[in-house]
Amino acid sequence: MKVLGKIIGALVGLWLFRHPFGIVLGGLIGHLWDIGALRPLGMQRARGSFIGPLFALAGAIAKSDGRVSEQEIAATENLMTRMQMSPDQRASAIERFSAGKQAGFAVDQTIAELRAWAGGRRDLAFLLLDMLLDVVYAEGPLSPNKFMLVRKLCASLGVHERELAALAAMRGYAYAAYGAGAGPGAQGSYRGGSSQDAPRQPAGKDPYAVLGITRDAHEREIKRAYRKLISQHHPDKLGDVPDELKRRAEERAREINAAYERIQAERGFR
Repeated sequence: MKVLGKIIGALVGLWLFRHPFGIVLGGLIGHLWDIGALRPLGMQRARGSFIGPLFALAGAIAKSDGRVSEQEIAATENLMTRMQMSPDQRASAIERFSAGKQAGFAVDQTIAELRAWAGGRRDLAFLLLDMLLDVVYAEGPLSPNKFMLVRKLCASLGVHERELAALAAMRGYAYAAYGAGAGPGAQGSYRGGSSQDAPRQPAGKDPYAVLGITRDAHEREIKRAYRKLISQHHPDKLGDVPDELKRRAEERAREINAAYERIQAERGFR
């Protein structure tokens, strides 16, 4: 959770007013800065720049295994609908998706654009990955080429592979990681479900996978994982992002809370 703005605001408020009221007022202003509500208008407008590179990367991911399937196209169109795009935004997104499918597409530059948009904020990094997951998993388990692109994006955004697995589990997707440089038969041991079946929508989400921990995790480890996740995915910190992204963040927070409550009931701790 970001606190620097709150601390600075509280100190400035105390210095200016010499009264506890100044601390409260300064802390409130600092909180608004931390969540992005007081960013200059130009910086807020720049947030929209994630749409182009996002759909370009979606096109590259869909094409990475040789062809773009009907499922991947449907997943991309569904994402546009969920984001409530205008006709002009939709046309631009389709154009960028098509560009991402072309040979020689500059994947590294596009990932750098997304990293710049996130600005080091992990909550925004998780939003980007969350939006891409339906395209990534449109055909089922990850192919090696798709996994390489997703891993590259995660590394650029500072998201650990275990965190990606937990995010996939929240969406109901089984996760199986390929080792670096390995082929389809050399899958890693960390996964959120069976890579052989990998149904798109399993009957229930494994609460341990949602928290990114194993079933033999100690109570202290469970609580620490929960606190970290709920902080990273808290919707109040997002600031100026489309309403769809805020709604999705709220859904993730509910999923994290539900998973933790299930484990609490199973383990019998509070």
